[in-house]
Amino acid sequence: MKTSDFYYDLPQELIAQTPLEQRDSSRLMVLHRETGELEHRHFYDIVDYLQPGDCLVMNDSRVLPARLLGHRVPTGGAVELLLLQDKGGGVWECLAKPGRKLHPGAELSFGDGALTATVTAEEEGGNRLVQFHYEGIFLELLERLGKMPLPPYIREELADGERYQTVYSRVTGSAAAPTAGLHFTKELLQRIADKGVSLAYITLHVGLGTFRPVKADEITEHHMHSEFCMLSAETAEVLNRTRQNGGRIICVGTTSCRTLESLAEPDGTFTEKSAWTDIFIYPGYRFRAMDALITNFHLPESTLIMLVSAFAGYDHVMHAYHEAVKSRYRFFSFGDAMFIE
Repeated sequence: MKTSDFYYDLPQELIAQTPLEQRDSSRLMVLHRETGELEHRHFYDIVDYLQPGDCLVMNDSRVLPARLLGHRVPTGGAVELLLLQDKGGGVWECLAKPGRKLHPGAELSFGDGALTATVTAEEEGGNRLVQFHYEGIFLELLERLGKMPLPPYIREELADGERYQTVYSRVTGSAAAPTAGLHFTKELLQRIADKGVSLAYITLHVGLGTFRPVKADEITEHHMHSEFCMLSAETAEVLNRTRQNGGRIICVGTTSCRTLESLAEPDGTFTEKSAWTDIFIYPGYRFRAMDALITNFHLPESTLIMLVSAFAGYDHVMHAYHEAVKSRYRFFSFGDAMFIE
């Protein structure tokens, strides 16, 4: 298939710039993948589509406030770093601006010197390795000095950083939010649990590669970025029990889907496991772990719309997206949701 097969025309005004006041009041499009039938509901209606014995799988990764604004020493020129991956020993791989000024040896300062750094190397592709210097606990400094690394299509500042975190986030390490989970409130999760649905958690630390455009004409020529994911013994047990009892495994977001499809055994069972995954799911893929999916509306020609098309069928998904545009749904990270069953 061609990358261009996954293009759809999206008016700019449908790209949600801010979250709704109430997380679960966003709209919900329900897509029945056997028939292609669509329903238009609200997210709090998701309870109606879940059955006792089902299992909801959520990514509990928490977004690092990984955007640091500071200056070069001694010139005072403005600099911005976006932390991508912890290399250990206070060294991080970063996106850096302005790249032309940040050569190895460049000295940087953030927060009036509370955090300083030295650029140590330039990576293939233009990323920088940066050695940070500080006293105390790095993540606490980051919480104080860093800003949320919002996607490039969001141009408004976020008043409350917690709105770019899920209510169940707990393992810090993502460069972007697993956004399908942003619709859940603690009260809604309680209603779901009260219905007899198991709640299980995996961890996949989302990298900025999730926003990287597919540049290859043929989708099979695209190479996915790697992300670290973990499946606990407790979650493996819940998933295996769900399978044995005939319940559905429902992934919240493409990150949960990619984790389960990466870590499941060939027979669809689960064990405690962690790994780096670069799994690329596109039409023709045979799913072994997931039975239903909660997801947001994704960018045209992205690997995420390809994953959704693999699960629900290309024609059904492209029709659903055209209907979403026509019905003025809100798109992307702070936008509306789909439930595909």
